[in-house]
Amino acid sequence: MAITLYGLAKCSTCDKARAWLDAHGVEHAFIDYREHPIDPKLLKSAAKTLTWEKLVNRASYTWRDLPAERKQPSGDAEWLALIKEFPALVKRPLVLRAGVASVGFSEKQFGQMFGA
Repeated sequence: MAITLYGLAKCSTCDKARAWLDAHGVEHAFIDYREHPIDPKLLKSAAKTLTWEKLVNRASYTWRDLPAERKQPSGDAEWLALIKEFPALVKRPLVLRAGVASVGFSEKQFGQMFGA
């Protein structure tokens, strides 16, 4: 089963997630989405599962610094444009496994997801 983590190479949460997967022998690929932007179709699919509000890190400095009118995207196209402009808005890591998306990292969450 292919597991892909999307995140930032210099993100401590992504580092913890990757270390956990390595320690538990879970094979995975890591993609830094600043260097390799996430395909918009993949983002739309993840948003259907999670919702844009859960997919986007609304507690981040990037989000807080946005003008008020940019914080209320009216649909997929506006969300995608915002993420294209500010990739760091995507919560980290975005984990894709068998077509199912999740975001964030905790040992408990990963233990449940990966049976370790």
